[in-house]
Amino acid sequence: MSFLNSIFGNSENTDTPKNNVNWTELTDIAQLSDVTTISNEKPVVIFKHSTRCSISRMALKQFEREFDLNETVDAYFLDLIAHRDISNEIADKFNVYHESPQLILIKNEKAVYDVSHSDIDAVALKEKV
Repeated sequence: MSFLNSIFGNSENTDTPKNNVNWTELTDIAQLSDVTTISNEKPVVIFKHSTRCSISRMALKQFEREFDLNETVDAYFLDLIAHRDISNEIADKFNVYHESPQLILIKNEKAVYDVSHSDIDAVALKEKV
């Protein structure tokens, strides 16, 4: 292994963090009705992600590494650059201020936990569920 590969890794590096989240992609406003219905039976989390923002990318990767609630919550992922209309509807429907990145926990049709940027933390989310 070369010196540069030991520092920066290479394309064969298998130490990349794995995604622990079973995401359902939000791609249609109609899915928000499903989110609302599901939230009456099981907590739902929505991660709003900007594909143009390095802070959003870092928050997402950290959250995915720490997340271990697949059995406890349903997780939805929103690419807000591609679906800004859905992001706006989330803000209206759940009475949350739009931010990016943003994590919203919904229970019984209401947003009960809403954090953004460096406050996004899967361990803290676990305490709220």
